[in-house]
Amino acid sequence: MIELSNITKIYKTKNGNLTAVDNVNLSIEKGEIYGIIGYSGAGKSTMIRLLNGLEKPTTGTVLVNGENISAASGSQLRTARQKISMIFQHFNLLWSRTVEDNIAFPLEIAGVPKQERVKRVAELVELVGLKGREKAYPSQLSGGQKQRVGIARALANNPEVLLCDEATSALDPETTDAILELLVDINKRLGLTIVLITHEMHVIRKICHRVAVMEAGKVVESGEVLHVFQNPQAPITKNFVSQVSGTNETKESIEQILANYPTGKLVKLTFVGQSTEQPIISHLVKEHDIEVNIVHGSISHTVNGPYGTLIVHINGTDEQVEKALHVLTQRELQMEVIEHG
Repeated sequence: MIELSNITKIYKTKNGNLTAVDNVNLSIEKGEIYGIIGYSGAGKSTMIRLLNGLEKPTTGTVLVNGENISAASGSQLRTARQKISMIFQHFNLLWSRTVEDNIAFPLEIAGVPKQERVKRVAELVELVGLKGREKAYPSQLSGGQKQRVGIARALANNPEVLLCDEATSALDPETTDAILELLVDINKRLGLTIVLITHEMHVIRKICHRVAVMEAGKVVESGEVLHVFQNPQAPITKNFVSQVSGTNETKESIEQILANYPTGKLVKLTFVGQSTEQPIISHLVKEHDIEVNIVHGSISHTVNGPYGTLIVHINGTDEQVEKALHVLTQRELQMEVIEHG
């Protein structure tokens, strides 16, 4: 559906050239929810502007459903953009228009007859859960309701791609989850390809199938969300994963934990999918006559399945501990013996 090939974007500034996107290659499948995550200055905003043709790459090509967005201009670009819609962090609603008039706006621009507009708006109001609020103005809506209007408006012309630019950053956690669930529902119902730009790993974890991690204009890591959670490689990815897996505190206090357990082994276990449901700890205790103390644990759920981490202290004779470690290596999980830094 979307192919970015050798994309570089360089801006000319007073202080010289600024490379906002640096030789990025991405492939986004039709019907998937794809996340692009990074901190401010990573190049995320430039990426989304390249995807909808608001910016042209310095080098490389952007293909959306076979259309070369990076080379299109004039009427060709306007036609291509009709299939690429966008929702924003701060909603971008027309404050003098009601909910239904905001949703109808892109249909008016496209010259859709009034009778068809009224029917389409009614369908979209129902889809995004705003029944009964059609006559309300944006000032009368909550943040979540405003974003629902933004989503409905973005869907008005039946796009093939929906770009979400920090679409939940201005919302509280509960409202964020509700909007994310709505996006998942829309993705499933309409088969819509969704690209999420965010700095929040919670958003990626909750609804994305795959993710690209950006830093300083480069994609430093990409892949299925569950795989990235299970085995983050880049330091920035590890930092993002730790934000939602609850491992920050454990890392900060690891030396103290090791000091509390001078004998035995401190082991970090990473569980994925069905392995999260296996009674591994109780098996170790029963079958190998060792002491196992749970030091820290957490579990997260991704679109591709659950992901969990557990730090345990295993104590017994050297032979017992080595046997227990050998058993763990045979399981469908990752094991890491934690040593003093």
